[in-house]
Amino acid sequence: MKTFSIEQANRTLPLVRRIVQDIVDHYARWQELVKSLDVLAAAPAPDTVMIDRLQRDIQAAARAIDAFVRELNDLGVEMKGFDIGLVDFPGEIDGRPVYLCWRLGETAVAHWHERDAGFDSRRPLAPSGTAYRSVPFRHPTAFAGAWRPCWPAAATR
Repeated sequence: MKTFSIEQANRTLPLVRRIVQDIVDHYARWQELVKSLDVLAAAPAPDTVMIDRLQRDIQAAARAIDAFVRELNDLGVEMKGFDIGLVDFPGEIDGRPVYLCWRLGETAVAHWHERDAGFDSRRPLAPSGTAYRSVPFRHPTAFAGAWRPCWPAAATR
C-alpha cells in the first residue's frame, strides 16, 4: 500500500479532483437511472424495451464508475463516498498509519482520521502537516496566583 505525505497528497490532488468529479457525476446519473428503472418496473404494464435500455445504461454507468475508481486505486487513493466525493490517502502521522482525508470542494488535503475510523472522526491537520496535539484542560482557577486586573486602578472607581 502506498503511503502519502501531505505534500504528495496535495500534489496529486489536481488529478484526483478531476477523477472524483467524474465519479460523483456518473454516480448521480447512475442513481437517476436506477430510480427510473424502479418506477418503470413497478408500472402495471412495464415497457420491456425501455427497461432493457435502462438496464444497459445502468450497467454502462457502473462500468464507467468502476474504471474511475480503478484510476484512483492505481494512484494509491481510496474512494470512500461516491455521493460527496470523499477520498482517503493512506498516510502516516507520528509514525502511525492514518488516512489523510479530502472531500470534493475542499482546496487541499487538510484533515486526517485513524485507519479504523471514518469521515465523522476526521480532524484538521496542523500547519506543520502533523496532528494537532490535545492540550490538557486547566481550570481557570489554576491560574489564580498569576491573575492581575488588566485595567488601571483609576478605572475601577
